[in-house]
Amino acid sequence: MNGPDPFLEPGVLVRHPAQPDWGLGRVQSVAAGKVTVNFDEAGKQVIDSAVVRLTFVGDDPRAAGARR
Repeated sequence: MNGPDPFLEPGVLVRHPAQPDWGLGRVQSVAAGKVTVNFDEAGKQVIDSAVVRLTFVGDDPRAAGARR
């Protein structure tokens, strides 16, 4: 992955693909490739978006852009 996902922004609901037990997370902030997410079961976690590609909950905005 090259840099942060441009669709990650505060308020977006996500899941961590390698940590399903963390539950649903809401993006709090995105800065310098670090995404701060508040997960239901794991609390606040800082994710390196160069290492982990978070999974969108609901409609994935990346898929909508690809269909145009």
